[in-house]
Formats: sequence, C-alpha cells, structure tokens
Amino acid sequence: MPALPDWVLRRETFAAVIVAGLAAAIGAALYFSQATTLTIAVAPRDGTEPALIKAYADALEAGRENIRLKILSFDDVRESAAALQDGRADLAVVRPDVLLPKNGLTLAILRDQAMLIVSPDASGITSFPKLAGRRLGIAAHRSADFWLLKNILAYYDLKLDAPETVPTGPGVPAGMAPAALPGNTVRLVAIDGSDAAAAIRDKRIDAFVSIIAASAPKARALVESVRGISRNGKLDLVDVPDSDAVIERFPRLQAVTVPAGLFGGRPKLPADDVKTVGASYRLMARTSLSRAVAADVTQHLFELRTAAAEETDAAEYVQAPAYDTTVAATSARIPIHPGAIDYFEREQHGFVERYGDTLYLLAALAGGLASALAWLRQRLASLRRERLDEVTDRLLEITDQARALGDPAAIAALSVEIDKLAIEVVRDIRRRELDARTLAAVSIAIETARATVADCRAAAGEAVAPTAP
Repeated sequence: MPALPDWVLRRETFAAVIVAGLAAAIGAALYFSQATTLTIAVAPRDGTEPALIKAYADALEAGRENIRLKILSFDDVRESAAALQDGRADLAVVRPDVLLPKNGLTLAILRDQAMLIVSPDASGITSFPKLAGRRLGIAAHRSADFWLLKNILAYYDLKLDAPETVPTGPGVPAGMAPAALPGNTVRLVAIDGSDAAAAIRDKRIDAFVSIIAASAPKARALVESVRGISRNGKLDLVDVPDSDAVIERFPRLQAVTVPAGLFGGRPKLPADDVKTVGASYRLMARTSLSRAVAADVTQHLFELRTAAAEETDAAEYVQAPAYDTTVAATSARIPIHPGAIDYFEREQHGFVERYGDTLYLLAALAGGLASALAWLRQRLASLRRERLDEVTDRLLEITDQARALGDPAAIAALSVEIDKLAIEVVRDIRRRELDARTLAAVSIAIETARATVADCRAAAGEAVAPTAP
C-alpha cells in the first residue's frame, strides 16, 4: 500500500482549513450587511415627486441605512410606470389612473389629489350637470388630468370640447364673453392658474378646474383668488354626489372628501364636506421584491419623512394606503405589497426570520463539512495504522525469509528494505504521536529483523559491522 502524503495530516493543513472557513463566514456576514441598491423611476419632472424622492435618497445615504436609491427620471408618470413594468426599475412613482403596472404593488401614497372645480357663487355651478354649455379653465400641462376630467364628464353625459387657449394678462379686454356652446358641451380653456380669477372676472371662463392636493398651498391660493373676485366673497366647489358610483365605473380613481372649513374664512369654506374624486401618486414596488426589502423601504420612507420635509414640503403629504384588514389590502383593486403591510402592522421580520433559510443551509453545510473532515481525519489515521501493521507484518516476513536465504546479495537487499521501512516509521512518528503499544511492536519487529539478517549474513560468510540497537 503506498505511503500517505506528508502534508495531509499536518497541523498547518487543518489550520488552513479553519482559516478558510472563517474567511467564508466573514465574507457571508459582509454580504448580508451591505446596503441594497434599488432603482426607482420618478416622474413627472415638473411635479413635486422628484424633489421628494431626491430628499428621501439623500436621507438614506446620510443615515447609512441598508437601502440606497438609484434615480431614473422621466417626463411623465406613464413612462415611470412602464419602467417598473418592463423591469428597468425596482420602484416607481405611479399614477394608477394613467397606467397601473401589472407587476406593481403599493408601498405608500405620496400625494392624494382631488378634482377641485371652483367658481364664484353667482355662477351657480354647484354640480357637474351645471357645467353644460360652460367654459372650464384648466392649467395647460399634464395630459393625465385631461383624461381624468374627460372620463368624469362622460359619466354625466357631457361632451368635452377640444381645448382652446385664450389670451391672458393685463392687455386683455374685459367683458368680452365668448360665443355660446351646445347644451351638453364643456369646453376646456388652457389658462395659467395664476390668471384663473381674472379670466373668470372677465367672463373668458366660467370656472376653473385643478387636479391638486386639496390642502396644498396652490389650492388655497386658487380658492382665495376666486373668492376675491366674488361680489359677496362666496364661491362654489363642484360636488360629485355619485362619487362611489363613479369609482365603480373607474376603479383606479378614488373618492376624496374635502372637509368643511378646510379653506377657513368667515363663514367657513366650504360650509359642508364636499365629495369629489381624484387620483393618487403612489410609490409602487415590483411584486418580486422581497417582503423584507419592501418593509425596509416603507419604514425608512416614514421614519425619514421629517428629514425629507426639511428639503421639500411634499414629504408632509406622504401617507399609508387605507385598508381595513390584511385580506382587503392584498385583494384590493390596487393591492398593497405584503412587505408594506408587515411594516404597517408591526410584523417585520428580524435577521433570523429574513435569512433563516440561508443560515440553516449554511449551518447544514458547515456541519456536513465538519463531519466530512472528521471522517477524513479518522480515515487517514486508520490508513496509517493499517500501513504500520503492514510494515510490522513485512518485518516479520523478512525475519522468516532471511533464514531461508543463502545468497549474500539477497540477504543484503533485505537489510536495505529494513532500513527503508524503519525510515518510513520514523517519518510517521514525526507527523503524529503513536501509542506506546504500537511503537513497541514496530521497534521489536525492526530489531528482530535486523538481528536475524545480520546473523544470516554472518552465516553466509559476509563480514557485517555491528548494528547499534
């Protein structure tokens, strides 16, 4: 049987194995502790969301959180939603009524918007049917707002006429009322929001519509400007009494209630709650994003809201999506990500729960490796014992064989073989400590073989130098 390699059971070999195991453990710890970078698609460029997400990303980096954001900017929310749907982004700012990604789940509502239609009290425009034959001013920007208004008007059998642009500014003559419109037609007039009050006063428009957060400063400024041109200081907000039915027709919109007294004043404005509809800008994540990562993103979004609010007021409007039960949240028309629900219900997973399967696998692999090393060590030790037994048996055979030989050359060859076997035993003793019983047996076999070979050489007439014991 061939001799075992010298390096197999050296202490240095096992020390190297232990060092490699420790290095692997440290590498795994560093891998699990490093920050996760997510790509987020942000739109629209002229909205408040880019500043909000930038402030959020800066707060994450400043706080050295376990999440980092890579921002992709787009002109329109349709493009940002498409980026999430196509897999180019992990997170996205989405307006569901424009495009709801097939693989998108809600983490938080960044901004709720209400459709506000304001007009002086004298106009008598208090409901959608009374918009028939009127001109409605609208800020000339997002196409999403146009489609929202078109759908709501269609619900009330009103036809939206092609938008027109009217001149605005100090040089525009007042009192020039435009031509009358067909009874079921509403004409949109593109006009800057800051000129809405002047356009109503000059009868270029009858009311002004804005898709905006009702509590936003721009909404309050719009209401104040229109109230300022009213003779009695009163104005009307168009109510949508069938908002629940409208939502059933257009499920990606949402019912919004403007609370009484939101705009203040004496008497308070509005005098009663105003029901309307609106849309929301949402932070959505891909469905395949892990619950743990989604929970972390949601947690940081709300915990860092104060820090983000120092950079932009938009952080003040971030809120959790409303839901009654977990089942309702996950089965809603615009479902909520399970990871976000974990955060809202304080059921976030700890380190062991997050990486339990991985830790279990690593522990199983480590246990298996340790068992394999122990078996290998035991097996190699067994092989060495077998080799020593073979050496001992061979020495005993040499003792018997030498007595039967008469050729001095053959006897001399046995003497050389004894020396080689003795050298092999010495090397094995240096590699590991042998028990006294085995060592005594091998020593006796070596001395007996040498003595027998020396006697046989002498009997064959060959002078042999005495051998030290």
